[in-house]
Amino acid sequence: MIIHQFDQENSLLKKFISEIRDVDIQKDAMRFRRNIERIGEVLGYEMSKTLEYENTNVNTPLGVKKITLPTDQLVLCSVLRAGLPLHNGILNYFDGAENAFISAYRYHPNGGDDFEVIVKYLAAPSLEGKTLVLTDPMLATGKTLENVIKAMEKHGTPKKIHIISVIGSRAGVSHVEKVFPKETQLWIAAIDDDLNSKGYIIPGLGDAGDLSYGMKL
Repeated sequence: MIIHQFDQENSLLKKFISEIRDVDIQKDAMRFRRNIERIGEVLGYEMSKTLEYENTNVNTPLGVKKITLPTDQLVLCSVLRAGLPLHNGILNYFDGAENAFISAYRYHPNGGDDFEVIVKYLAAPSLEGKTLVLTDPMLATGKTLENVIKAMEKHGTPKKIHIISVIGSRAGVSHVEKVFPKETQLWIAAIDDDLNSKGYIIPGLGDAGDLSYGMKL
C-alpha cells in the first residue's frame, strides 16, 4: 500500500485537523462537519495528482486551448453516517463521480469491548474497471474497511482503489495494508499511535458520526 500522510508537513490542513480535535470547537457541529468537508477537499485535490490524464481542446471566446484533463471513472463510496461530510468534500471537486453508500457499524455481542463489524446496506453502481475511492473519516482498527471491500466484491473489480481518511491509528493502517491490494493508495490527514480497549483512536477526536449529527442510541 502507498501511504500519503499529511500531518508530517506544515500546511493549512493542520488548522482543520486541530479544530476537529478541539473539545471546545467540536461543540459546533456545523463547523465540525465543514472542517471534515474541507479536509476531504484537500485530500481529494492531492489524490487528483495521481489520476490518469489526456489532452483535450477547450474552445474559448477567442480561440482554442489545449489542456490535460482527468479520465478516471470515479466511484466515491462512503461509510454511513460518519463518512458523509468527507464524501461531500471530495464530491465538491469530483462532481462528475458516481456515488455509493454502505452502512457498517460495530456490534458488541456480549456488551463488552469486543466487537464485530456488521454491514447491512449497500447501494453502488458497477465498479468494473473504475477507480474506487473509499471514504471513512476514522480508520481505527481497519475492520470496517475490510468488511466494506468484501461486501463490494459483487459489484465488480475496480481498476484502482484509493482510501481517504481523516485520522487513523497505526494498527488500523497496518491491518488495511494486509487486506487490500498492494497498489491501493491511502490518503490520510493524520495517524495517531494508539487504540484504547474499545478500539477508539487515542488521542483521536471521539466519535465522528456523533459529532457531525448528534448522539445515537
